Amino acid sequence: MWRALVFLALLALAAYGAVWIADHPGTVNVAWNGYDVQMSLAIALTGVLVAAIVVALIWAIVTGVIGLPASISRSTRERRRNKGLASLSRGMIAVGSGDPLAARRHASDAERLLGSQPLTLLLKAQAAQISGDRDAAERAFRSMADDPETRVLGLRGLFVEARRREDDTTARAYAVEAARLAPSVTWANEAVMEAHCADGDWSAATETVERRASLGLMDKHAARRQRAVLLTAAAQSNEAGAPDTATEQALKAVKLAPDLVPAAVIAGRLLARRNDLRKAAKIIEAAWKATPHPELGRVYLNLRTGDSARDRVARAETLAKLSSWDPEARLVLAQAATEAKEFGRARETLAPLLDDRPTVRVCRMMARIEAAEHGADSGRSREWLARAARAPRDPSWVADGVISERWAPISPTTGRLDAFVWKTPPEILMGPEEEDAPAAEAETASLAAAPPAASVGTTPTALPAGTMTPASKPGFLETGAGTAAAPSASPAPASASAIPPAPVPPGTPTERPRRIA
Repeated sequence: MWRALVFLALLALAAYGAVWIADHPGTVNVAWNGYDVQMSLAIALTGVLVAAIVVALIWAIVTGVIGLPASISRSTRERRRNKGLASLSRGMIAVGSGDPLAARRHASDAERLLGSQPLTLLLKAQAAQISGDRDAAERAFRSMADDPETRVLGLRGLFVEARRREDDTTARAYAVEAARLAPSVTWANEAVMEAHCADGDWSAATETVERRASLGLMDKHAARRQRAVLLTAAAQSNEAGAPDTATEQALKAVKLAPDLVPAAVIAGRLLARRNDLRKAAKIIEAAWKATPHPELGRVYLNLRTGDSARDRVARAETLAKLSSWDPEARLVLAQAATEAKEFGRARETLAPLLDDRPTVRVCRMMARIEAAEHGADSGRSREWLARAARAPRDPSWVADGVISERWAPISPTTGRLDAFVWKTPPEILMGPEEEDAPAAEAETASLAAAPPAASVGTTPTALPAGTMTPASKPGFLETGAGTAAAPSASPAPASASAIPPAPVPPGTPTERPRRIA
């Protein structure tokens, strides 16, 4: 629009000039070398214009001829660059689609046409990665690490390759160097923090979290949560040797995350040792409202040593009211009532949990009630133990497919911080019922021979005779054929095989759970 207006303005100005010259005629005399030329003003201006056009045309031809080699070279480079960019684009598409042959071909063409540029090196490294050529990929990443512009990207690639060959020391060195060069790089900070957590250096991991929060790499809520988890881990390691330090760390963790169950458990236990019962109860009650947990119930019921069984029943009632009679609260109250020999009240408390499909802990609690009232060899106790063998699972600490009896600050498989979540593991079926019947019968018999547990929230699982338990990671369960987290029980009595299994409600899964994939 503006160009059209400017063109029309210039055209109007030229027309006005032509009209003005026509209205004011004049002559132009040119005397040169004995010649005297006289012409009108219009013809003189026209001649000057034609001469300027001719001179400009001659100048363009001369400069074009002189600059022809440079123009040809520039055009060749431009075509080469366009072909290289096209190969680079096609190579990235081939890498994304998982075509190693096309990726290598386009990477070679891009490197030949564009040279060793950052993007060509990256494409070459990625093509080598999807082709399985780790040596070529590492060479490409080393070339990128030698260039100041692509050093962090090269370190990232070397870090990934070191992780793939399980060289944690070298991978950590690359992450530390990348974090030093670019403090805002997320992957490097996370890798450094995972390394500190793996070493148990909770203070260094906390400093990393604080640095990430100050740089705006994570939101305030996530930073507070991670700091609370790290402080809880430090308190957990210091609880036995330095209880004062552990108490301070646990209280800081509770302040940052009041709903963090392990922090509340440690703080309540240590404050109870100091005889600060009011503060301990307040912390436990706040965490219980958010997440009713058996550990919280155990600590709360045993805050004051020497309390009678009826006192513990009163405290269990307080927890039940705080959680609006959550199933976990009913289990805690039933345990306390059983210890107080109030068996009718214990059954009445568990009655709402028996309507649908009672879980393993509910069935075992009923077995304990019957055993405490009528003896361990009573038929009802054995019936409830048989039902427990096929009952749905209770909530546990679950992280990355691992089920644990105890909380841990990091995942045992991936090293991820704050990975464990208190939830019910999914029911994964194993095989036909008849294949698992002997194991279930042996487990039922050994459970019947074992004494009832005395503490709230514990769910020991007895094993058949000769079963081996995993020793590499204590506390972590691998629920499969012949594995559990509890110590092995004594062999079943000979009469156990004659006990008929309890009837299974319709729809109840009859297979045993395996380790979560």
